Amino acid sequence: MTAELDRTRPIWRQVAATITDRIADGTYPVGSRVPSVVELSTEFGVAASTAQKVLAHLKTEGLIRAEVGLGSFVTERPADTD
Repeated sequence: MTAELDRTRPIWRQVAATITDRIADGTYPVGSRVPSVVELSTEFGVAASTAQKVLAHLKTEGLIRAEVGLGSFVTERPADTD
């Protein structure tokens, strides 16, 4: 399945937003593996470098953690305190 992307906006941001939404809605629950560079490239029809940028951004945002040789996994988010 290739997602429809708006080619007038940064593609990596759109892919990152999609993965972020999937984490938020439970498609990728805490502790689950998120798609690899190859899987993101295939699903969204983007270059490997774009997929790498997506995963790097999600890691910087604290949404995922990378484990060498295993992949990237959803991290537990701290509860919002109001």
